[in-house]
Amino acid sequence: MTAVPIPRQPSHEIEATPVLALKELVARLHREQYKVQNLLSSLGFALRSFNNLNQFLDLTPLMAAKVAEASGGALILFKQGQVRSYQLHCQEGVPCQDIRRALEQVTRKIRQESKDSSKARPGSIDEQVRQYLGSEVYLFSTPILVKNTERGNLYVFSNSPEYDWTPTRRKLVQLVADQTAVAIANHELTEELRQKERQDRELEIAAEIQLHLLPRECPQIKGVALAAECRTANKVGGDYYDFIPTNYDRISSQDVTGSSSVPWSIVIGDVMGKGVPAGLIMTMTRGMLRGEILNRKSPAQILEHLNRVMYADLENSHRFVTLFYSEYDPETGILSYSNAAHNPPLWWEAATGSIQKLDTWGMLVGLDGDSSYEDAQVKLSCGDIIIYYTDGFTDAVNQDGERFDEDNLYRAFQWACEHCDSPQSILDYLYQRVQQFIGSSNPSGDDMTLVVMQVQSSD
Repeated sequence: MTAVPIPRQPSHEIEATPVLALKELVARLHREQYKVQNLLSSLGFALRSFNNLNQFLDLTPLMAAKVAEASGGALILFKQGQVRSYQLHCQEGVPCQDIRRALEQVTRKIRQESKDSSKARPGSIDEQVRQYLGSEVYLFSTPILVKNTERGNLYVFSNSPEYDWTPTRRKLVQLVADQTAVAIANHELTEELRQKERQDRELEIAAEIQLHLLPRECPQIKGVALAAECRTANKVGGDYYDFIPTNYDRISSQDVTGSSSVPWSIVIGDVMGKGVPAGLIMTMTRGMLRGEILNRKSPAQILEHLNRVMYADLENSHRFVTLFYSEYDPETGILSYSNAAHNPPLWWEAATGSIQKLDTWGMLVGLDGDSSYEDAQVKLSCGDIIIYYTDGFTDAVNQDGERFDEDNLYRAFQWACEHCDSPQSILDYLYQRVQQFIGSSNPSGDDMTLVVMQVQSSD
């Protein structure tokens, strides 16, 4: 029997086979890398484009499953120790019923446990998810970290025993988790900014209301010139001043805008603290004080009754009010007053060039419901000047930590009375001196209010 020779494959063809296989492997790797890059690029585009966080979170399990070549993905989020939500994605052809049922049972149980313990434990969530899924499903997880706080877990799962949780897949899923954390952080930052915008708008409205409650201009009182200004440290302040005709329930608009000879109340006060709470109490004080004036009592009696009616509200708010209440009678030139622990106004007596305090004994409004107050009077003469002020002046601090204090205010007031020709120029000079003391670029830390009253005629 003659042997039939078997054709031999050329050696160059044998050598070409591994090269083709290697090229095919490299091409496949490039395709896989390109696919992963496209997926991650799509997730980055969604991160930049979506305004709705939930839309982005719906994509997260899908992307995780794609980049890890897993059967599906799941995302469980929690905030402040409470399970917030979960999302699930299963690849085409992969049954999800068991996975979904397991996640629902776990999140329901975790929510109940977190109600009892006030905080869900991330490790406990992982353990329970694995327990419900059983050994037939291979589960891998990566934490979602927002500002170094674990806010959830991103899972991928597979039904294949050959599935390998490789370092590359781990890194890819971690990239998806990191972008999810960025989306959550961006969303919360946006919400904080919106909340701040709402608060700023509310502060602006409160500031507008408060501005309208303070006198828009000083009244024209017979024989008296006035100037007043309130500068708040914040948009809303706790300083208060007012000019009230003592018979304003019957006074005509002509009497208010024209030169009025009826007695007028001149009031200054300061609510402990700053901002909206102090502004609200200032508004309440204004309304109640105006009601008290209608009773036509003495200054001390007005403060006593005001303290009694405001005591409960002030005690509950843990805030107090200092208040100096005075009434000036243009016909007699007498200023009657009573003080509830406010900075005593300074009286420059033109005849002697000396400065005196106008003070009486009295406690803070709201400190003791049974407080009593003291009445006092002075007779003012032509040229006499009084400044009513709040402690924002004397407590103003410069860059060295030094207070402006009463001595500096005395000296500035003395100079102003001797050199300035009107209440407005005195007011401007005193504000200028304080600002020079604390520094032009250094804002005041407290509200500052000043009222200047000058007697121009004793007739």
